[in-house]
Formats: sequence, structure tokens, C-alpha cells
Amino acid sequence: MLILENSKLKIAVKKEGAELCKITSIKNGKEFMWHADPNIWKGYAPNLFPIIGALKNGTYNYNNASFKMDKHGFVRGNTDIELHEQTPTSLTFLLTSNNSLYKIYPFKFNFYITYLLKDTSLEVIYTVKNCDSKSMYFSVGGHPAFKCPIYKDENYNDYTLEFETIENAKTHLINMESGLISSGTKPVFNGTNKINLSYDLFNNDALVFKDLVSKKVTLKSKTYGNILSVSFNDFPYLGIWAKPNANYVCIEPWLGIADHENTNQELKTKEGILSLEANSSFKSQYTIKIEDNHLV
Repeated sequence: MLILENSKLKIAVKKEGAELCKITSIKNGKEFMWHADPNIWKGYAPNLFPIIGALKNGTYNYNNASFKMDKHGFVRGNTDIELHEQTPTSLTFLLTSNNSLYKIYPFKFNFYITYLLKDTSLEVIYTVKNCDSKSMYFSVGGHPAFKCPIYKDENYNDYTLEFETIENAKTHLINMESGLISSGTKPVFNGTNKINLSYDLFNNDALVFKDLVSKKVTLKSKTYGNILSVSFNDFPYLGIWAKPNANYVCIEPWLGIADHENTNQELKTKEGILSLEANSSFKSQYTIKIEDNHLV
């Protein structure tokens, strides 16, 4: 476990998967991340690369060949990730393509994950470098799970997710058997900017948004006000998810999305896929900000 701290916050990141697992107040010890109970969901904040979500039949096609890959790609839980650089304010991890990965993802790359601590904010920065002589195709995203409720005298349904502006975006429904995006949609906001959390909200899997106007969402308590926010300017897709009846909520910025039921499984034309030219780099980031009044 690697630790980074300033006068306000302490974060902990485990080398396996370069996964953020704690955001803790220095002064009062309050913890804001889900504790990864393996009986419910063992994740803290997996990093998603080079795909988001599930592939149809667990496979994709590239240049007339078929490749198998697990949901969310191969960074989550990966033990080959190394600490690349550490400064007083940041931790940077690196996963480099290797022969084993090349069998399931035929591109040479460097994938960097940087955690940058600034006052009461944590920037999560993804950098992808194409080390190949051809264009590479990928998606990238985050999956941070936040403790909810934060305070002992609260319940899960005392919380809302509040967006920057009034939203009319619909959630794109997931086929529960395949994990793929279906053609169905469902209204969520109904002319408001809030989603009320409840234990049955995720009975049909994640809420998946493709066309939000907002680029910031705040976890808000009815009693204690704004707890934390996630800003995701670089990410056109957003997932909201938890296991039913679990005391956390994931706010997931995505550059990419799970396969649609009707996909042709071609990687180059997969919805949300990014193309990066040979010897080029790509960078994106999202920011988690903890409100000051919960740190004293």
C-alpha cells in the first residue's frame, strides 16, 4: 500500500491494479471510500482499460482476428503494474504491454495512472502512450466507490446525486443476462438535476448516461449537505452503480461504453472507442473533491 498525504487528506493506493482504496481526513479520520467488503463487492476504485464494461460473447475483432478480454479490461487487479514515480504530491503507476497482454490486445503501449493530491482534491490522470507503429484503439475510465452514508446517524436514502444543471438524459438499459447495452432507455431526472439514492435503484444494473449536459456530480446528504463531488470534463459517458442494498455508490467517468447487443464486435468501430496514432500520447483526468466542512 502506498500513501500520499497533505495537511487535509491522506490517500492510499494498492500497487495491484494501481487502485485507490482510501481517502481519509487527516484531522478527524473520516473515510470517504467504500471498504471493499468481499461479501458484497470487493472493488474500491478499479481502473478500466482498454475497454469499458462487457464485450459481446467476451470477444472483439481486429484485423480479421478474434480476441478474448474480460469485462473492463486487464488493469483491474493487475500485478505487473509498477510504481513509476513518486513526488510529495503525486503517485504515478505504469503498465507496459508485454507478450502475455499482446495475445489479447495486439498493441504496444505504456499506460500511466497518476494520483495528484491538491488541498482537498484528488486528480486521477490517465496517460496512454502508443509505442506501436500502427494506430491503437482503446477506452479508459474510472470506477470509484464512495461510502454512503458517511455518518452513522444516516441512511442510504438520505443521499442524492446532484448534477450541475437540469438534465433530461435517459439511462441506457443493460441486458442483465449479457451485460450489454440494449436499445431500451428510461427517464431518470424528469426535469430535475437530482437522482435520489435508494437500495433498489440499481436492481437492473448501472445507470448509463451518454448525453449529460453536466460535467460535475455531487454526493449530497439531506442532513450534512454536500459531501464530495466528481468532475469529469474529459469524459462523455458516466455510469452510476452499486450492488443492490450496499452502502456505497460508484460515480464512473468513462471514455467508452460496454458493447451494444447489436454490435458487429469490430474494435475499430466500437461505440466510444478512441484511436491513437503511432508514437502519440493521450491524456484525460477526473477530479474528486471533498468538502472542507467534513474534514475538521
